[in-house]
Amino acid sequence: MFCFSEKTVAVTNRQLAGNDFFNRIDFLCRSSVKSIILREKDLPENEYFFLAQKVLAIGEKYGKKIILHNFAGVAEKLKCRYIHLPFSVFKETFPEKNDFFDERGTSVHSVKEALEAEKLGATYVTFGHVFSTECKKGLEPRGLNCLREVCNSVKIPVFAIGGITEENLNSVFEYGADAACVMSLAMVQK
Repeated sequence: MFCFSEKTVAVTNRQLAGNDFFNRIDFLCRSSVKSIILREKDLPENEYFFLAQKVLAIGEKYGKKIILHNFAGVAEKLKCRYIHLPFSVFKETFPEKNDFFDERGTSVHSVKEALEAEKLGATYVTFGHVFSTECKKGLEPRGLNCLREVCNSVKIPVFAIGGITEENLNSVFEYGADAACVMSLAMVQK
């Protein structure tokens, strides 16, 4: 079984977890993961709201940080001070500093985007996809050297994402990542 650590960020995907989704959330909240990003990109805002309510309640029970994704309005309604947004949404949502969110993350794919995100007030960025992954089937991974360039370009934490496995996990830290985001390792029971 994979050993989660304070340098691991779990990213959710209900399809991978199947009927075991809330049990996986409970398990992750009891583990030593740094945080959980409730990603669920397929849900409309109203359905995401209700799912987020349940997941936030589980996180609160264990004192685990749950980062909501894509819907800043949902996060504000639920008084969740942690948000992760796609880069285009981040730029629209935070054209200037926003004091509601203690943590404002975004997904970047280049040094240029990482620098812009930092300037717009991101407190961290995810960079990827570093390795080949089923989520980005057919798209060439950006690789470890690009990860290092992004890590060296900004002062905020960089979380590596995309195709991270038990076998390649340590390499992202060797190339400068502050944390590694894992989806399959987090959502599939081994």
